[in-house]
Amino acid sequence: MKNDPIDELRALLRDLFAANAAGRDFARHARAHGYVDGYMRALEQSGVESRASLLAIVSEERTRTAGPAVREGDRGARFHERRAS
Repeated sequence: MKNDPIDELRALLRDLFAANAAGRDFARHARAHGYVDGYMRALEQSGVESRASLLAIVSEERTRTAGPAVREGDRGARFHERRAS
Protein backbone atom coordinates (compact mmCIF):
# COMPACT_ATOMS: atom_id res chain seq x y z
CA MET A 1 0.00 0.00 0.00
CA LYS A 2 1.40 3.39 -1.00
CA ASN A 3 1.60 6.35 1.34
CA ASP A 4 -0.50 9.41 0.67
CA PRO A 5 1.78 12.00 -1.03
CA ILE A 6 0.78 14.68 1.47
CA ASP A 7 1.55 12.42 4.43
CA GLU A 8 4.93 11.69 2.85
CA LEU A 9 5.56 15.43 2.40
CA ARG A 10 4.66 16.07 6.03
CA ALA A 11 7.13 13.36 7.14
CA LEU A 12 9.89 14.87 4.97
CA LEU A 13 9.19 18.32 6.40
CA ARG A 14 9.24 17.05 9.98
CA ASP A 15 12.61 15.41 9.32
CA LEU A 16 13.94 18.62 7.76
CA PHE A 17 12.80 20.84 10.62
CA ALA A 18 14.03 18.35 13.25
CA ALA A 19 17.46 18.21 11.58
CA ASN A 20 17.58 21.98 11.54
CA ALA A 21 16.63 22.23 15.22
CA ALA A 22 19.20 19.60 16.15
CA GLY A 23 21.94 21.55 14.39
CA ARG A 24 22.85 18.80 11.95
CA ASP A 25 25.77 19.40 9.63
CA PHE A 26 25.22 21.49 6.52
CA ALA A 27 25.48 18.62 4.03
CA ARG A 28 22.73 16.58 5.69
CA HIS A 29 20.51 19.63 6.05
CA ALA A 30 21.06 20.65 2.42
CA ARG A 31 20.28 17.13 1.21
CA ALA A 32 17.05 17.00 3.24
CA HIS A 33 16.08 20.43 1.92
CA GLY A 34 16.71 19.22 -1.64
CA TYR A 35 14.46 16.20 -1.11
CA VAL A 36 11.64 18.38 0.19
CA ASP A 37 12.05 20.93 -2.59
CA GLY A 38 12.03 18.27 -5.31
CA TYR A 39 9.06 16.47 -3.80
CA MET A 40 7.05 19.68 -3.55
CA ARG A 41 7.95 20.61 -7.14
CA ALA A 42 6.77 17.20 -8.36
CA LEU A 43 3.49 17.53 -6.46
CA GLU A 44 2.88 20.98 -7.90
CA GLN A 45 3.88 20.17 -11.48
CA SER A 46 1.82 16.98 -11.55
CA GLY A 47 -1.24 18.92 -10.42
CA VAL A 48 -1.62 16.97 -7.16
CA GLU A 49 -1.45 20.17 -5.08
CA SER A 50 -1.35 23.90 -5.70
CA ARG A 51 1.57 26.05 -4.60
CA ALA A 52 -0.65 27.77 -2.02
CA SER A 53 -1.74 24.50 -0.44
CA LEU A 54 1.87 23.23 -0.36
CA LEU A 55 3.01 26.41 1.38
CA ALA A 56 0.18 26.03 3.89
CA ILE A 57 1.39 22.49 4.65
CA VAL A 58 4.96 23.76 5.14
CA SER A 59 3.66 26.45 7.48
CA GLU A 60 1.61 23.95 9.50
CA GLU A 61 4.54 21.55 9.91
CA ARG A 62 6.96 24.35 10.76
CA THR A 63 4.56 25.64 13.42
CA ARG A 64 4.15 22.11 14.78
CA THR A 65 7.92 21.65 15.03
CA ALA A 66 9.23 25.11 15.92
CA GLY A 67 6.24 27.07 17.14
CA PRO A 68 4.58 30.00 15.42
CA ALA A 69 6.60 32.36 13.27
CA VAL A 70 7.24 35.91 14.39
CA ARG A 71 4.52 38.13 13.03
CA GLU A 72 5.64 40.80 10.59
CA GLY A 73 4.01 43.54 12.68
CA ASP A 74 5.95 42.53 15.77
CA ARG A 75 9.28 42.49 14.00
CA GLY A 76 8.61 45.85 12.35
CA ALA A 77 7.68 47.46 15.67
CA ARG A 78 10.88 46.24 17.32
CA PHE A 79 12.94 47.50 14.39
CA HIS A 80 11.42 50.97 14.62
CA GLU A 81 11.86 51.05 18.41
CA ARG A 82 15.59 50.33 18.04
CA ARG A 83 16.02 52.98 15.37
CA ALA A 84 14.29 55.58 17.54
CA SER A 85 16.75 54.95 20.40
